[in-house]
Amino acid sequence: MKTILLHGLGQTPQDWEGVVRQLSTSHVACPPLFSPVESGVCYPQILEKLEAQYAHAHQLLCICGLSLGAMLALDFTMRHRETVAELVLISPQYKSPTPLIDLQNLLFRSMPARCFDGIGLPKEDVIALAHSMRSLDFTPQLHTITCPVTILCGANDLANVGAAKRLSKRLARATLHIVPGAGHELNRCAPEVIAATLNSTP
Repeated sequence: MKTILLHGLGQTPQDWEGVVRQLSTSHVACPPLFSPVESGVCYPQILEKLEAQYAHAHQLLCICGLSLGAMLALDFTMRHRETVAELVLISPQYKSPTPLIDLQNLLFRSMPARCFDGIGLPKEDVIALAHSMRSLDFTPQLHTITCPVTILCGANDLANVGAAKRLSKRLARATLHIVPGAGHELNRCAPEVIAATLNSTP
């Protein structure tokens, strides 16, 4: 089984380094979800790129995604159920929190462009990507996900802990773990928790 690690908005594949170092498998990939040379980055484009890479994989996948990565993991699994054996969702939303995205974009617009230098996308594309996710709602399709799902969320991640709890009740084979003292980016602040979860998968 191959493990795919999908980072969040504002992150790069390097944010998984602390997790990868502790994994018991070498069959792992951390694909970049976007590139600074791309233009007009949007959610459907990122999903299409992910499908081109992994929809016809020759081995089963364990997909672990954080935030944006978690939404992509859910979406990919609903489209390619036969390919995904296990999901690990970190700080997940299954229905875009539109007011939160609008507030986030308002804040982004007031920030200088240099604040976005380290995340692989210019300011305008970060705003456009977030805007392209405003209408996402996976609620009607969640019942089609039948593989085991582990949901992780930091106890201090107040924007996502409620959604994580609700999602755990909507998925047939979900297990929820709230990580004490942790915030949103568990791959940075608690990589050992993610690694332990992934190492326990069959």
